[in-house]
Amino acid sequence: MKHPLRKVVIPAAGLGTRFLPVTKAVPKELLPIVDTPTLQLIVEEAVKAGAAQVVVVNGRGKSAIEDHFDRSYELEDTLARKNKTELFQQVRAISDMVRLVSVRQKEPMGLGHAVLAAKPAIGDDWFGVLLGDDLIDSEEPAIGQLARVALKTGKAAVALMPVADDQTHLYGVAAGKAQPDGNLLVERMVEKPPRGSAPSNLAVVGRYVLPPDIFAILEQVKPGAGGEIQLTDALAVLAQQGRLVGVRFNGVRHDAGDRLGYVIANVAYALKRPDLREGLLAYLRKVVS
Repeated sequence: MKHPLRKVVIPAAGLGTRFLPVTKAVPKELLPIVDTPTLQLIVEEAVKAGAAQVVVVNGRGKSAIEDHFDRSYELEDTLARKNKTELFQQVRAISDMVRLVSVRQKEPMGLGHAVLAAKPAIGDDWFGVLLGDDLIDSEEPAIGQLARVALKTGKAAVALMPVADDQTHLYGVAAGKAQPDGNLLVERMVEKPPRGSAPSNLAVVGRYVLPPDIFAILEQVKPGAGGEIQLTDALAVLAQQGRLVGVRFNGVRHDAGDRLGYVIANVAYALKRPDLREGLLAYLRKVVS
């Protein structure tokens, strides 16, 4: 197997209805975590793990995503003329970060359909998938942790996280055989099981390392939960073939696609900033006292 993360896919075609009204004009993936777009943090994770090409699956009205990772000549010229060197370098680094390819998902038919839309850009390579509103704060990139397992086992990998029993209906859920390294040989996958029927409390969160034949599987998948093409259903096929490992990753996951999760992520990332930490802590002590 070649390195499985030379190419990664980031689905970003959703309408972001949970964040209306701001997402009427601004892609939810560009909503900032402090001062950095959520999507940029995810791209940085992929690049740190070895990605050279990022395939963003876009929808209508999301050209701002491409613009963010493109050169901004007017802005760079203004910063250079005003000798704002640090800001100039910061802006230039974004456009130099990675080769970004944009493909269009013409209708919102689920995560599996979004991944399938990236097929022409991925070809016959293994690849990573990172969801555009799932942040994982970790020393070693979470997607890189999955890649190590995929390289070692020759199997596809998904990120697993234990959740409360009353939350399993919100996720795809995996069950299988525990492995000596703490990971899971996945035998069963269920997308958003009804309350009380989940096969485990291990939820699949937004990081995947997949083989190229996942596209052929997705092409055969029938619409599942919500009438959409579910990636979980394709992963279930890999699980039945003994080709899927669930990785208990190291790191803290933030659901930036949820309003409360987004606020918590902003607080968590702000507390890591030396320029913000003390002031924010003082404010938090004040409001909770």
